[in-house]
Amino acid sequence: MKVHMRQIPQGETLHLEGEEEATRLDLQEAGATPVSPLSYSLDVGLSDGGLFATGRVSVRVRMRCVACLEDLDLEIVADPFSLQTELTGREQIDLTPFVREDIHLLLPPHPRCDSGATCPAGALRTSLRPPETDASAWDALDKLRT
Repeated sequence: MKVHMRQIPQGETLHLEGEEEATRLDLQEAGATPVSPLSYSLDVGLSDGGLFATGRVSVRVRMRCVACLEDLDLEIVADPFSLQTELTGREQIDLTPFVREDIHLLLPPHPRCDSGATCPAGALRTSLRPPETDASAWDALDKLRT
């Protein structure tokens, strides 16, 4: 996602909207596989020798649940997305590293499918709990004294 400096009107912002391949985000190293393109809606402008961008970026990824080891799809959304970077005299600036960093920071470190749906491992975990009784653990200990 490259921005050409000459496309940005002086004293105004340039609105960029569209989709790009999510393969450039290198999500595999974080255990995620993109299943949709990267969507973006950004306002880009120049100020005080720097470039700024604000808006929204999102991508749908597939990850593996740490509880049941089944695949699950997650929508990763950076809203609001914002960045400020210095201009280095180049004619264009690539926003991909900034977007990649925000998306990576939003990926769950331990994805679980039971956070929004029913996880088979979650159902198993609840079925293995001991039955609830009116007796407390202290009652059992009191019986040992007698």
